[in-house]
Amino acid sequence: MTNPSRRSAFKTLLAGAASLPAAAVLPAQAAARNAAPAVPACPPAPRWGRGIEGQRKADLGDGTYMNPIISGDHPDPTILKDGKDYYMTFSSFLSYPGIVIWHSTDLVNWTPVGPALKKPLGTIWALDLCKHNGRYFIYIPAAPDGNGWSIYAIWADRIEGPWSDPIDLKISGCIDPGHVVGEDGKRYLFVNGIRRVRLTDDGLAADGPVEPAYQPWRYPEDWVVENFAPEGPKLLRHGAYFYIVTAVGGTAGPVTGHMVIAARSKSIHGPWEHCPHNPIVRTTSNKEPWWSRGHASLVEGPGGDWWMIYHAYENGFRTLGRQTLLEPIEWTADGWFRAKGGDLSKPLPKPRGGKAGPNGFALSDDFSKDRFGVQWTFHDPAPNEMARVRFANGGLEIKGKGTSPADATPLTCGVGDRAYEAEITLDLLGAAEGGILLFYNPKAYVGLGFTPDTVKTYEYSEELPWARRPQAISSVRVRLTNDDNVVTFHYSFDGGKTWQLHGTRMEVSGIHHNVFGGFLSLKVGVYAAGGGTVRLRDFRYRALASS
Repeated sequence: MTNPSRRSAFKTLLAGAASLPAAAVLPAQAAARNAAPAVPACPPAPRWGRGIEGQRKADLGDGTYMNPIISGDHPDPTILKDGKDYYMTFSSFLSYPGIVIWHSTDLVNWTPVGPALKKPLGTIWALDLCKHNGRYFIYIPAAPDGNGWSIYAIWADRIEGPWSDPIDLKISGCIDPGHVVGEDGKRYLFVNGIRRVRLTDDGLAADGPVEPAYQPWRYPEDWVVENFAPEGPKLLRHGAYFYIVTAVGGTAGPVTGHMVIAARSKSIHGPWEHCPHNPIVRTTSNKEPWWSRGHASLVEGPGGDWWMIYHAYENGFRTLGRQTLLEPIEWTADGWFRAKGGDLSKPLPKPRGGKAGPNGFALSDDFSKDRFGVQWTFHDPAPNEMARVRFANGGLEIKGKGTSPADATPLTCGVGDRAYEAEITLDLLGAAEGGILLFYNPKAYVGLGFTPDTVKTYEYSEELPWARRPQAISSVRVRLTNDDNVVTFHYSFDGGKTWQLHGTRMEVSGIHHNVFGGFLSLKVGVYAAGGGTVRLRDFRYRALASS
């Protein structure tokens, strides 16, 4: 809160400036008019397609696409080509239900199939989705109950599920699994390090120790990176070689750190030869549209061309998390591959031979159907968190928990647009507090809260007591507008007929991993605290044109 005396002095200064004679102001104005135009802080928004609710989409409808192919927080992509179909999933961290699988037939347009994991395992990091002998597997690094990391597996005979309960493979201290079948017919996981462990034939247990597999290529010492951190090994067999595609340089930190490197070997057991073109992809300037590019997989397109899928932060919008990018590659005469997309600032030709399917889904929700996992997730829920929820009385009712957004386990909804409006009706039943948020984690959020007698303001991850406003409330419709990281709130007590502008605007561009850790994104959230229940009704989402 601003000190009152300093606030008064600032007002006096403003008043003095306003009272200056016109002659004292006009020369400065004239100089400003004649000065060179200011350089914008961020590059202008590229031209994206617009889909459902105005959400941006990659497909431009003219045979080209503009990255990202899946916007918003979709990090560490793992992709499976299954005949004419492609399936992809991502790290889901502390969101449950989690591990949402997406489907495409052209590598550009994607829609969710559904969540594969409902049982909380703690934070979920980079996965691997694969298919072996007709069965689908997802290998999951997780640390339940805050204990050490281990690799878990879930499996299904259909991609839609049902998926098995998680099975602990007892591969401790490892993350970022990458599955491959060796020339010996045996199954292996490569993990961070870069290390290797053999699996049993059913893929559900370790069949040997974790052992060193490959010493990754090192970048020059004067490059500005976060740290070495070899991780995310993804493997494929192409021609006479096994190829291993790895991330080094650190996941976040400086924008020039994260990068993609490659190596190859005629045996899964090595020796591995560094690619002479390393790094395959790397951000080299903070002026590029995509920062910290890395964690790649290779995949063959529908028409036989080849592509690389990886993640990156959007310039100026780390709040959206790491987004999924698609870049063309070419195989060279010497058996290596090169990236062909440049800095991804311009539209690229779509993959050949694919059939465009639907893209994305509407976020607006009348709560008549269960959209948990695909759209709504609890942040870091307890094992019995879903017991708080029921669909009833024309909405979604959530029993109160805790005393504020920090301990209420908010319900969150990921977004992928630079600018948007989100609007919802909250009915307060009993001694409940409900509200709308932009939520990163319990230490990083902003929002408005409503009790039966008070409007509350949350900024800097805490309530501002001086901003409380007395108000009798049984139901409120509240709107959050995020315009390029500047947040405005409106609320209405008559169902949206008349609106009140909240007196505080908030700037949230600094709420991201480099400040708060956790590799997360800033999501729209709704919370229910206190001793009563909050009923959610008529959630509406609309993307806005961004600068």
